[in-house]
Order: sequence, then structure tokens, then C-alpha cells
Amino acid sequence: MPKIKLITENLADELLPAIEKASGIYIMTSFAMESGVKLLEPHLRNAAERNAEVKILAGDYLFITEPKALRRLISISEDIEVRLWRSMGTSFHPKAYLLDYENGQGLMIVGSSNMSLSAFKLGYEWNLAVDAGVEPFTFQQALEQFFRSFYHEQTVPLNETSILLYERDYVSNRTKYPDLVKAITELEQADMQPGRNQASVDDSESAHQSAIQPRDAQLLALEALEATCEEGYDRAMVVMATGLGKTYLAGFFAQKFRRVLFIAHREEILLQAQRSFERIMPERTSGLYNGQVKEASTDIIFASIFTLSMKKHRECFDKNDFDLIIVDEFHHAAAKSYRAVIDYFKPKFLLGLTATPDRMDGKDVYALCDGNVAYRIHFIEAISKGWLSPFRYFGVYDDTDYTQIKWLGNKYDEDELTAVQLRSEMAEKIYTAWTQYKQSRTLCFCSSIRQADFLTSYFVRNQVKALSLHSNTAEMSRQEAIRRLESGEFEIIFTVDLFNEGVDIPSVDTLLFVRPTESLTVFTQQVGRGLRLADGKKYCTIIDLIGNYRNADLKLQLLGTVSSEEKVRKYAAITPPPNCHIELELGVIDLLKELAAKRQPRREKLYSAYLDLKQELGRRPSYLELHLQGSVPSKEYRQEFGSYVGFLNWAGELTEYHADLFLSHEAWLKEVEGTVMTKSYKMVLLLAMLRRGKEHWYKPITPVEVAPFFHHYLTSKEYRKRKDFSDGETSRLHSYDEKKVANLIAKMPMTKWSQSSKGQVTFANGIFTIESLSDVDKRELDILYEWTHEICLYRLHAYFEKA
Repeated sequence: MPKIKLITENLADELLPAIEKASGIYIMTSFAMESGVKLLEPHLRNAAERNAEVKILAGDYLFITEPKALRRLISISEDIEVRLWRSMGTSFHPKAYLLDYENGQGLMIVGSSNMSLSAFKLGYEWNLAVDAGVEPFTFQQALEQFFRSFYHEQTVPLNETSILLYERDYVSNRTKYPDLVKAITELEQADMQPGRNQASVDDSESAHQSAIQPRDAQLLALEALEATCEEGYDRAMVVMATGLGKTYLAGFFAQKFRRVLFIAHREEILLQAQRSFERIMPERTSGLYNGQVKEASTDIIFASIFTLSMKKHRECFDKNDFDLIIVDEFHHAAAKSYRAVIDYFKPKFLLGLTATPDRMDGKDVYALCDGNVAYRIHFIEAISKGWLSPFRYFGVYDDTDYTQIKWLGNKYDEDELTAVQLRSEMAEKIYTAWTQYKQSRTLCFCSSIRQADFLTSYFVRNQVKALSLHSNTAEMSRQEAIRRLESGEFEIIFTVDLFNEGVDIPSVDTLLFVRPTESLTVFTQQVGRGLRLADGKKYCTIIDLIGNYRNADLKLQLLGTVSSEEKVRKYAAITPPPNCHIELELGVIDLLKELAAKRQPRREKLYSAYLDLKQELGRRPSYLELHLQGSVPSKEYRQEFGSYVGFLNWAGELTEYHADLFLSHEAWLKEVEGTVMTKSYKMVLLLAMLRRGKEHWYKPITPVEVAPFFHHYLTSKEYRKRKDFSDGETSRLHSYDEKKVANLIAKMPMTKWSQSSKGQVTFANGIFTIESLSDVDKRELDILYEWTHEICLYRLHAYFEKA
């Protein structure tokens, strides 16, 4: 084949042979049709069987992609990863086939062909096939962009659950717009550029700071990390509010390790982190490892997660190459991309850094570090200590009825939302509030590009120096816009998700929110944009439109402290940190009282979080998965429903048989869920029983039978031993003595649990018995085993994790 070739027909004649010899196959298509999948199927299956990496991203734009095509894709091989781009009504129109060969060779085909038989063999198409050897930079750039898109936050992994959700919308759309769906076969619109790399400034301390010494928050975090290492943990997370210098903290901590890998999702963060580390450790060598640069032999490597997500790139390194791996700003990243990297490498220590781990969005933050949070400081505490700027918050009433706008699972329907936002009376309300409360430099956070452009035009007509800055802004770079805002050439920048994280503009003293708060994590990130200390800045003004949208009442709790949940329900004033102020319009106060009176949203929130995780996994999550990866604290399920199984029963997730079984044995499940644990001993005892298997787990047991497992479990991990096996009575048992360990078991978990369980368990004549399971048939025992095992593993993990 020529080095560059135009293909106008029979694309399959070029594509299929290329698939057969590729070690990496990366396909992005606007639409996937069953006919196209059927053609590719045997070739993709062969590729998976020879251990090639295969990833496919299809789009849902206009609901042309066929659900049966998606089902066929995921059935080819469990080693093929398929994701769906949720366009939310915005054009998604790429068609790219990237075939990566060994030894730096490859083929890139980009053009008009979607995944269909017509596009591959029958139709008239235009595709350009480019040999990677001719354009190596472009090919690597395309691979990098593919992975950014593949793991973009608008994608979902394909499994039967997510396909069913898509199929529901697919059927509805075809019913609603039969003529449109029939007519459209291809769209000739400009390509969307999801996840486009934008220039930004890292949120660490300025690279021009003269003295490189840890600041107060960094010193406390370093002490906590040292203690974590001494306690035997091999991974931890640090949660530090934006502006406190997470990157420099990582640099200081990295000094004690020989070889370090720093992972981030944006090139700007990697470059800024490299500069910061070089200032702390000028004697160490450092290099980049991303789509364009591969500096793999330095002491410290700053790598793009999208590059390391490719199997061939991470396998360029030995699993034990790095003593320390640092993962920065990973709260929003797709779990699978990070897990592939984390599961491959075996560092001595893994450190995760984030400012916003809130489980409303960051499903995998806690799982990545096994729930071990070494140090945490919220921006409220940082303000109280004088490390961040105080704020003055003004809640402005928004009379939009958001209950009439379609909710799409994690955001409002953009077209319906935009329709109510692009009104002159709404713009006037926003302009009036801004002129009343603003200071000198404002960032305004909008829902959409159309809203940002609309408000910019309105403000400019009112003689305000304003700019709309977003992914489609061509007339000015992001850096130049920031410079002009800082210099006073602009009074306000209207933006769409460009300044959520990793941006350092200390002089910004006003934040304007004109969008419903769909994510508490994003809201926290955006508030952080205005809290940096700066010369002449006394406080940050926050102007926020409050309507009856989701999370309207919850987000105010992020701005201060409340004495109890009951007071929140009755709408008691939230106490902000020192020198801060919260002022709400009367309409906002009335609205919050109304929202607080409705208790059902808490159950709705729990159910929504459960469904999100179920869709992500493609199955019902276990209790421990819900704890580690769920978007709300797992304890809320027990508080609201008594047990996780109780929640499943309420949510209709149990069969009629399972529901009856739950009701019959609810007391036992609540006992396992709720028994007090001043030490882990009760659950270790239960785990020892469960280890006997489904046939025997429920049967009576003696202390001597439990002793070997009990002792090994508590002494095999240093952190368990330190927490539960180090007081005066148990410290003498570090070396195994069956009699002494059995005596401890008889005294502490068995006798004490028997006394507090209200008859659920007993300990008599040296035998521990689960009384409530003494007369249960085998089928029921098998199910109860699964439920009990889930609760036991969850409670042990929650007990030992360092919160």
C-alpha cells in the first residue's frame, strides 16, 4: 500500500488485513450497525485470542447506533473493551481506525466510514489511510486523543445494564422522530473534539516561589504519610483543598524514594509537576512519557494516563520499576484506565492526590487507595486556618421550575435547560445580581456554550468588558484570556467547564454560578477557583443562582458546619468559617425549607448512586464495591434501610423468593451489620466461620477451631496488628499460642457477642452458635452465606481503612 492512500470504496479490503496483524486496535465510530460488527467480528475475535489490545468507542448521537450491534460487540470477547459516548444531543461524528503494529509501525484510517456493511464494502466513502511511519507524530497524537475520548467522562462501559438503558432511549427516539431517523444516514457536520487538551496552569504553588520549603498543610500531610508508611500501609490518598500545594507535597514526599512515576491526565499538569519536582530535587533526572515524548530511563517519569493505558506502553516498564507511583487529580478519571496501570505496576507505595474525592462523582477514588486516607483538609478548615481566602456567599433566587426539565441520569437535558436559560429576563436577573455584589475579576460558570455566548453578548451590550471562553473559542488562547482578566482588560469571563481544576488565578475575587449544581464535586472544584490568597484580596464573592434543581440544598452544607442533620431538614442557618458570610434571598430560604421538608430525596440519592455503579459494573455491586466505588458514603444505606440487603429489597432488586428470605432473616442481617465493633474480633470470628464454605459456615464452632485463622489474620498485616493486636492483653500473643489465643476468642468476641446479640448468637459450653440459622434449608443457607459474607468483608474493610 502507498504511504498515504485515498480509499473511496471497499474500505474492508484495507482494514481487515491491517486488523489481522495489529497488536493494538483502536476504533472510534459515530454509529455502529450490526452489519458492520458482523463483518469485523471474526477478525476482532482472532485479535483478542492472540492477545492484541482491542478498544472500541461508539456514539449514541441521534440514537442511530443499534442496540443489537452493541450486544454483538461485547459478546465477541471479554478481553475487548467497548464504551459508548453519551452525546447528550451534541454532535459526535468521528470515524477513525487506528492499527498499532510492533516496532513503531502502524496505520491510521480516518474519514467518512462508520461501522456498517455499507460503509465498509458497498457505499461511496472518502477515507484517508496514512502509514504511521510517514506521520509518526500525528499517529501518536491520534492514539493519545483516542484514549482521551475513550475514557472521557461522557463515556460509559458497555454491558447488558448500560445497553438496556441506551435501548430505552433508542426505542423512545425512534417512536418520537420516525421520519428524521429514517432520513438520516450520515451527518456532514464538523467533528466534535471531546476531551480536547486545553492550556492551563497547575494548581500547585507558583514555580517562581523563591524558597522551596513545605508549608503548614504540606508539613501536616507529610507527617501523616510518614505515619502511614510506618503502620505498614502501601497505598494512601491525600485530600487537600485546591490552593494548598498538592504537587509540591508529592515532590517533598518523593525525596525518600529511588524511582518515581507521576501520572496525570493533562499535559500541563505533567509539565508543571516536572518543574516543581526539579526545584525540590535538582540533582535527580526527570522526563516525560506521553504521546509525543518517551523518556523512559530517568529517575522520575511524568506520564500521561492515556499513554500508559495502552498495553504496549506500560509493558515497556518492568512491574517493579518504580518505588513510588503518584496519581494526580484522578477523582474524575475512568476507573478502568487507572486500574490497568495500577494493577500492572508493583510499587513500594502508591499515593493518590485529589482536592475533591466526594463520592457524588469520584467512584473509584477510595478504591484506588484501599480506602486509606492519610490526610484530609477541606477548604472550610483551610479557610479557618488562614491558608485560603474567606468568602462572602450570596444566594439569588431562581424561579425556574427544574422539575419540568428532563433529568438524564447525571445532568439535565441540554436543549430543555438552554431553552429556559436563554431568556432576557434571566440575563437581566444575573446582570443585576452581579452588579450588586461583584468585585473586580469574575469567573462565571455556565451550563453550555450557548448560555456562555448569550450572557456574554448581554453583558457586552451593557458596556461590560466580557469574554466567552470555551472549547470553540478561536480568537484567543486560554493563557491570553487569563492574562487579560488579571490585568483588568476583562471584568468577567463566561466559561464552560474549563476552570474546574488545575487553574491558578489568585486574583479572581468573584465567582458567578448561573448553572444548576448537578455535581457537588464540580461545585467544590469551581469554588476553589476563587479561594487562593492574593495581595489586596480580602475575600472571594460567590454569587449563586438557587432554584429547585437537584443538590440545591445539599451544596450549601459544603460552605460551613451544621450541628445535626435534623436541623438541616428544618433549615437552620449554616455556620460559615471565620470571616465568611452567607446571605440568602427570601425566596431561596423558602425554597430550601420546602426542599428540606421532602425527605424522599435522600432515598432517591442512594438509589441513583446505586444504579450509577450498577451500570458501571454491569451487575449488582457487592457491599464492599458499593463502599469503595459508590458515589455516597455506604453507611447511609445502613442508616436508611437497616442493611444493604434491606436497601436491595426496598429498591426491588430482589426476587420474590429472596425478598421473603430477607424478611425472615432480617434480624440476623441487621445484627451482622450493626453489632458494635470496638475491635475487629467479631467479624474475624465470622470470617473464620465463612471460610469453611457454604456447606458448613453456619455450624457451631469452638475457640480452638477459630484460633489459627484468627491469629494469622490479625498478625499477617502490620496495620491490623498495630490497630487490634497491640494492647497489653493481646501484645503477648504475637507468637502463636493456641491456648492463649483460644482463651482470648472465648472471652472477647464469643462471650461479648453472645451477650449483646439478643439471642442471634450464643456461646455456651465452649461452643459458639448462630441460633437464628439452626433450622434453615440448604438453598436458604447458600443465599444467606452470600449476604453474610458481603457484610463481613465490608465491615472488616471499613474498620481497618484509615479514614
